[in-house]
Amino acid sequence: MRVQLTLWYTGVLALVLVLFSLATYGYLARVAQQRTDSSLVETMNSFVSTFITEANDEDVSAEAAAKETAASFYSPARQVTVYDYRKEIVAASRVPEGFSSASQWSGSPVTPRVNALLEAAGSAATFDTFAGAQEGIRALAMPVEIKGQKYRVLMLQTLREQAAGLALARRAFYLANPLALLLASLGGYFLARKSLAPVIAMGNQCEQIGAANLDERLTELDPRNELGRLALSFNSLLSRLQASFDIQRRFMADASHELRTPVAIIRGEAEVALSQDARASEDYRESLAIVHDEGKRLARIVEDLFTLARADSGQYPLERSNMYLDETVGQCVRAVDSLATQRGLSLNYVTSARELFFSGDEALLRRMTLNILDNAIKYTPSGGSVLVNLRRNGSSCNLAITDTGLGIPAELQPRIFERFYRADQARSRSAERNGSGAGLGLSIARWIAELHGGRLVLDASDQSGTTFVISLPLPQGSA
Repeated sequence: MRVQLTLWYTGVLALVLVLFSLATYGYLARVAQQRTDSSLVETMNSFVSTFITEANDEDVSAEAAAKETAASFYSPARQVTVYDYRKEIVAASRVPEGFSSASQWSGSPVTPRVNALLEAAGSAATFDTFAGAQEGIRALAMPVEIKGQKYRVLMLQTLREQAAGLALARRAFYLANPLALLLASLGGYFLARKSLAPVIAMGNQCEQIGAANLDERLTELDPRNELGRLALSFNSLLSRLQASFDIQRRFMADASHELRTPVAIIRGEAEVALSQDARASEDYRESLAIVHDEGKRLARIVEDLFTLARADSGQYPLERSNMYLDETVGQCVRAVDSLATQRGLSLNYVTSARELFFSGDEALLRRMTLNILDNAIKYTPSGGSVLVNLRRNGSSCNLAITDTGLGIPAELQPRIFERFYRADQARSRSAERNGSGAGLGLSIARWIAELHGGRLVLDASDQSGTTFVISLPLPQGSA
């Protein structure tokens, strides 16, 4: 990544330098051209002024004035020629040293290129550039009328100085740009290395973190920059993974413990039954009853585990059907009425919503309701009461189940929805009827509520009792 960042930075800088060099060179060339043209115009005006002054003398003819003016003209970089209306040479200054190529443009007969330039200068001064030697020649043609005769003055200037200045600028670019790119590449690599050093450090730390040391965290950086936020996000991810691993380990340990207990009871009863050659039929029936009860308990635990495993993987099929939720809840209340009666409890069902239309998995909704009712009945002492209240609340419905038990201690309330967690570990298994008794009922009930887009919460719990509230969204347009 450091190399890639350096290459990208160098490439972008190279493009910027090339564009800047081209723009600067074009600007310098245009300025040099304008300076050359201005100098040519100034020199041409001076020559023409002298030519006109000499020709205005009555004793001097125009041709003689042209020759005299041309003879007195000398410039180390310019040469001037005067043509008549037939484009014949009237006068010409001497060719400067190193300017011999000008003769091919100022000689007679005129070349087509010069002829075109002289024709274009019939009414105004005209510029052109000729290829001469290595540098080129800049030409300026200007019309002059003296004593009724028309002349054309052609002034040539070598572009040697201009070319030398531009060549110097090119050499400066050729030297400066690579040097700037080299320095920028080194600086860019250093900055990229320094900027990515925390990333490399985080990568080295990540390589050392595994399932055995998920409690380790990356070094905290400045949270105001991107790397700091990345470290915070990764540490947050590690925290969630650690919590997930802890839950998984606890789940496996608790599952092993819950499965081991009924298996041990079954094996123990079987060994007792087989330890003697002959036993009374009542003893066999008692052992078989215990084996049967524990087998049912074991089957319920396995079924609950299978349900939670499918729920975690998202593979549990939701079989929706249309129903009346008040009727479904009423059937669940009637199903546990006999159990409440056996325990000496008062079970009441109150609803203010009749024919409450709902669309969901009726079997799962029954299971959710029965799990909460079962807990309420099991943990309410004899003589207490359980109240089931179903009501509409805007676009949702609330099912509240309240018991008059001893409540759940405040320090244990945050954990009651954890799998295999039971607030009363000392409760005897004989009291755990109509449920697995393994601490999975509330977990499954919350999952069912969330599967239907709702939620299950512990609304209140103290010494006067406990209230669980199930909130489910109603279908749109339901009355």
